[in-house]
Amino acid sequence: MKKSKAKILIVDDEQNIREVLSIFLKDEGYTISVAGDGKSALETIKNDIFDLVITDLKMPKFSGFDLLKSIKEISPATVVVIITAYGTTESAVEAMKLGAFDYIQKPFKINDIRLIVKNALEKKELQQEVSLLKEQVKAPSLENIIGESTAMHDLFSLISKTASSNANVLITGESGTGKELVAKAIHNLSQRANNHFVAVNCAAIPDTLLESELFGYMRGAFTGAAANKQGLFELADGGTIFMDEIGDMPMNLQAKILRVIEDMTFRRVGGVSDIKVDVRLISATNTDIKNLVYEKRFREDLYFRLNVLSLKVPPLRERRSDIPILIEYFLQKFSGGKKQFSQEAVAMLSDYKWKGNVRELENIIERMVLLCDSKIIDVDALPEEIRLSSAAEPVAMPSGGINIEQLMEETEKAYLLKALQNTNGVKTEAAKLLKLSFRSFRHKLKKYGIEKKIITDK
Repeated sequence: MKKSKAKILIVDDEQNIREVLSIFLKDEGYTISVAGDGKSALETIKNDIFDLVITDLKMPKFSGFDLLKSIKEISPATVVVIITAYGTTESAVEAMKLGAFDYIQKPFKINDIRLIVKNALEKKELQQEVSLLKEQVKAPSLENIIGESTAMHDLFSLISKTASSNANVLITGESGTGKELVAKAIHNLSQRANNHFVAVNCAAIPDTLLESELFGYMRGAFTGAAANKQGLFELADGGTIFMDEIGDMPMNLQAKILRVIEDMTFRRVGGVSDIKVDVRLISATNTDIKNLVYEKRFREDLYFRLNVLSLKVPPLRERRSDIPILIEYFLQKFSGGKKQFSQEAVAMLSDYKWKGNVRELENIIERMVLLCDSKIIDVDALPEEIRLSSAAEPVAMPSGGINIEQLMEETEKAYLLKALQNTNGVKTEAAKLLKLSFRSFRHKLKKYGIEKKIITDK
């Protein structure tokens, strides 16, 4: 998906300058608005948000400097370029101090304008990227989706198929299973991957603020709205917006989300014009939305719009063979491979119920790495709740029974792959790690088709 072009406002009291810049920048693909003086430009800026303003410096009553100061108050994210026929070193320095991106003199070469506009918009894009990254690192997350179990392979297949579509997706799963990771994977594998992935947790933002966070607002729309602000839907234009805990969204806002889905338009809080965007909506919940619909706490029409494609992320207890792999991953992440769990500790961790799923496992391993002084973390160092759970219920048996042979094979395969990874593919060393003879080790590689994969990879 190609991201829509930036919105640029041209301000100059000379009509020919406005026309030349407007025609040229429209041909470049930008959305252009014009104003003949600073006062009318200010009114335009109060009613809309622009990526870039190109303004003359010397204008009657309201100068380019006055406009620059007002823009930085009303819409701080807007980039400003000053153009003037009366340039001096002092005015150039003053413009930079006030926050102008660049300062150029008339007469100018049109190719210079092309380069300045490109650089100015790249700066704004970089600032947005940094802002989004800061928001995303606040929540704990994994760098990759880790798993070799059958359940995870099935999930990987669904992610791949879902990514090729542009339909809305509803991801379900318990808290801590990695629903946001799945959403990111869908985005990264899609044709929208080069544009923004914007995540918002509907449960973490107060109901009174959620609408302004999603749709943005105009200065003065409510108490505290000191400047114009773009919403997350606008930032996600051309990309993907991920709405976590969608079941907690208030009913009055659900109707507005439904409108966005239907015609891809919305209106900022306090705004007077509709804004059209192109976004893919991925939502997630750890609650039963069907039950919320039955209880009249979630709109049925919105549920059907969100649930065009659905994926369920399995809880950790349904993919226990992945736990040793996850343990190794987190040990590498938090200790750089300098610490390990004993085999007994790994077995106990694998038997634990993990009500908090992967997030709980990650938090506990990080705590163990920080608190345990020895290189080998043994059973005695594990949290009391894990040791007591193991003593009370050595084996957890699902109500529907379990395919013990499949579970053992998945666990064995996972350890074979991990041993090869730890020894950089040296099979003799990997066999020693697993306390196997080389002949037995080779036999198991052939059994699971791993040997052929390793040779191909090399």
